Amino acid sequence: MSQLTTAAIAGGAKSDIETSTIRAISWRLIPFLILAYFLAYLDRVNLGFAALTMNADLKFSPLVFATGAGIFFIGYFIFEVPSNLALEKFGASRWIARIMVSWGILSALMATVSGEWSFYILRFLLGVAEAGFFPGIILYLTYWYPAQYRALFMAAFAVAVPLSTVIGAPISGMLLNLHGFMGLSGWQWLFILEGIPSVLLGVVTWFYLTDKPEKANWLTAEQKAWLASKLEAEKAAKEAVRHFSLGEALASPKVIALSVIYFGFVGALYGMQFWLPTIVKAFGLTNVQTGFVTAIPYLFGTIAMILWARHSDATRERVAHVGGPLLLTAIALGVCGFITEPVTTMIALTVAAIGIFCCFAVFWTLPTAWLSGTAAAGAIALINSIGNLAGFGGPYLIGWVKDATGSTSTGLLVLSLLPLVAGLMVFLGGHDSKTEFAAGPAK
Repeated sequence: MSQLTTAAIAGGAKSDIETSTIRAISWRLIPFLILAYFLAYLDRVNLGFAALTMNADLKFSPLVFATGAGIFFIGYFIFEVPSNLALEKFGASRWIARIMVSWGILSALMATVSGEWSFYILRFLLGVAEAGFFPGIILYLTYWYPAQYRALFMAAFAVAVPLSTVIGAPISGMLLNLHGFMGLSGWQWLFILEGIPSVLLGVVTWFYLTDKPEKANWLTAEQKAWLASKLEAEKAAKEAVRHFSLGEALASPKVIALSVIYFGFVGALYGMQFWLPTIVKAFGLTNVQTGFVTAIPYLFGTIAMILWARHSDATRERVAHVGGPLLLTAIALGVCGFITEPVTTMIALTVAAIGIFCCFAVFWTLPTAWLSGTAAAGAIALINSIGNLAGFGGPYLIGWVKDATGSTSTGLLVLSLLPLVAGLMVFLGGHDSKTEFAAGPAK
């Protein structure tokens, strides 16, 4: 964490109060939020590993699995905006705690799946339970970090996504070896043992998270004053350009365009996430070996995401830092459509993962550059909910192509069109983020 803080305050002399405030916030919030998002994402995507034995046990076809994997995002879509507005109203500590406890319980209940309909229903309800968590945290971070720090610390939070695979994939592979213990299958133990920690951490969240800086008894009065002054100056700069109501923000063409761009990103992310274990297992590996090999692209993605976000903050440039990685992902997934050799396939998938995660944190600086308050809460939730519909579309697309052609590689080729269109839209739309830095560097 000290390296992140040092990186964030590099590039110019900063006052002692600024340095101490950012460091205090980062030590208090970021490790906890990383752990929370790690568990959230693990409970969302561990289905990819469960499928290695669950699909055979329950006789699920590729299309049934893809439908169940994706239907999570339908419930997520429906309740995303209301959930984020509830967080703005009730406070982060209470609402995020509620989200975590409910999704942990439902994730563990996935062990009771016995057929197609119980599979679909529980995945849908898991999406309902988790709705609002990610955009809620994005909004929450804007309460604490001035604009010039956001890409790096959003990346620090979002590092939980690739880490959930780097760490979670080997663990999931090993949990499958519990098959037969106490009469349960390995995939059932996977859901139970990876769901319980979310419930426990949700209870801790109620007492640990601080809703707003003014309530932070772990900041000094001077630190609170500096942060309030800086954030108020940035808010005034945004509203001097235009003050958006919630309705205006939700109907804004820029918000709709960002939603479509995020759709392309999410389609690539989850298309890979849910099917990568199956692709790797087809190389002839054991479940444990599959876990370790699956982690490789995400390990490189983790490192690249932090470095790329740091570079974006240092150069104060966002558009190329989002659009470039999307086009890189499209090219890498396209290459996967023409090769089957294991080593070359893993290299291409690693490049795709680097592209995906490099644009992840920087993307979320675009809407927060010109929106604040309730308008930001609603717009962030709308972008995330529309974009996450691709969480249904991406995995389903690969499943449909695999059912039709018998080839996952062809599915990856078709999937590459989503980040390709998204990347082109970023560059064609411009999405000027100058407003984000209109308040100038921190004093």
